[in-house]
Amino acid sequence: MTKTNVLTWKIGGEAGGGQQVAGLIFAKACTRGGLFTFDSSEYPSRIRGGLVTYRLSISSKPVTAIYKPTQLLITLTKQAFNYCKPDIVKGGVILYDSDKFTPDKQALRRTTAYPLPLKTLAKEAGVPAIASNMIAIGASTALLKYDLKIVEKTISEVFLSKGHKVIELNLKAVRMGYEYAQNNLKPEQFPFTLKKSDSKKKPKILVTANDTIALGAVAANCKYFVAYPMTPASSILHNLSAWARRSGMVVFQPEDEISAIHMTIGGGYAGVRSMTATSGGGFALMNEGFALGGITETPFVLVESMRPGPATGLPTWTGQTDLAFLCRAGHGEFIRIVLTPGDAVEAFELTGTAFNLSEKFQVPVVILLDKHISEGHQSIDPLVNNFEIDRGKLLTQAELSKIKKYKRYLDLKSGVSPRAIPSQKGGIHIANSDEHDQYGFSVEGFQADEAIKQVDKRFRKLPAIQKALPKPKMYGPKKAKLTLMGWGSTKGPVLEALKELPHVNYLHVTAAWPLSEDTMKRAVVGVKKLVAIENNATAQFAQLLRGQTGIQVDKKLLKYDGQQFFPEGIISSVKRLIK
Repeated sequence: MTKTNVLTWKIGGEAGGGQQVAGLIFAKACTRGGLFTFDSSEYPSRIRGGLVTYRLSISSKPVTAIYKPTQLLITLTKQAFNYCKPDIVKGGVILYDSDKFTPDKQALRRTTAYPLPLKTLAKEAGVPAIASNMIAIGASTALLKYDLKIVEKTISEVFLSKGHKVIELNLKAVRMGYEYAQNNLKPEQFPFTLKKSDSKKKPKILVTANDTIALGAVAANCKYFVAYPMTPASSILHNLSAWARRSGMVVFQPEDEISAIHMTIGGGYAGVRSMTATSGGGFALMNEGFALGGITETPFVLVESMRPGPATGLPTWTGQTDLAFLCRAGHGEFIRIVLTPGDAVEAFELTGTAFNLSEKFQVPVVILLDKHISEGHQSIDPLVNNFEIDRGKLLTQAELSKIKKYKRYLDLKSGVSPRAIPSQKGGIHIANSDEHDQYGFSVEGFQADEAIKQVDKRFRKLPAIQKALPKPKMYGPKKAKLTLMGWGSTKGPVLEALKELPHVNYLHVTAAWPLSEDTMKRAVVGVKKLVAIENNATAQFAQLLRGQTGIQVDKKLLKYDGQQFFPEGIISSVKRLIK
């Protein structure tokens, strides 16, 4: 390990070289050895070619972010070598595929780089060239002096479904890489090591926020999921479709995002918990449907995983660029809730919260992620389903039978009307996209009083919603010279940075909309210097905060280059702000 107790391993090469498979296997092997990991992959928006990297930060203690300084780098192409080389730390090593390229002499200055002839080694091992990524894993295992048996067991588990022949092929490749490194790369001189944990604590699981969103939907008794695939939200659809038979969930991929949101609303109208998932471009197509859910007061959950825009933007990179869009999306005025989990655990927990809030208040609820946590794997404790299902004012047949004239949009003080679903006797009503009266019949501007009543009724939900939302949470010392305030995926890098910033704390927001002035003012009591940290160019949350509560930040730390924050970058920026 290193002084920071975190070691970063990285592999880079051309798309199709198996970097992502190798990285995930190595992450799983480290997790199986009782270590903590966080990973992230960089890849282009193309079917073939282009640079693909996989970065893995490993620690004997919980790690919540990717560190940029790299101790061991495997480069399969010259492009990967040149791109990744600046991240190598003093004492770090680069392994390069000498069968494909030789680095320039200038590039090798002040750098320890060893040749790793992957094609030659694959031929010697009697395995196809496609197994070169496993040779690189074997060499890494030897250099880091990690337990080869754990790596071999992980490979056997990963390839179990592909049969004994595939397992043996990959094991031969790993052993060849391990032996080559032992004999040629002087692992005894490499200053960084990975040592498995002897702790008897319960084993960790390796998941992304997309994985835990899918698990959370199953745990929350979601029975209808409709989505059109769009990076980086697609794996939610992949997971739920794979589990559909066991979970009893109806999972469907329609022709486009417009169909997806309308079918999701249809599921909510029919009385089942329904969810859809997309990214910013897909949600742009969903806007009209989103407003339909607002006026019909139909509960449903929408997952939006952000990537930089506008338009197609940087489709395979990350950013927090859609918050303002989500909070104001849809024509007209209606309430929506936007939840912003910061990691895989919060994504799971807030999925259960989202379904309860949606049904309790009969409003659309958005769970807002981004590519970094949607696709970045993190080792966590196994998840526990403690969800309590709250279906709000969903009427039973017995309750409905006692109502003489059912009014779907009954004008109550709470703003939440009793909800009947199709097939219930006595519950006939119109779920009308036009403004309507209490029965659902359309009203015009000639009946202004009725229109005003329904608008006011819907907005009377707001105080109770604000009270029910998760409160901001402060991490770090109670008293601090400076307070960072963020939402969503900034959480992990900031928490890592706090380990080196004893006079700084962090206010983490998991409910970004609707904002409560009272809640937010209580959250910043005693704060000396408030600094917004966001993965966008305009400090979107800070703008919303000022507009809704009058709270103004003192400074802003903004990043909008397609990458997430790195802990070391936050540390250096904050130290300058404290001076």
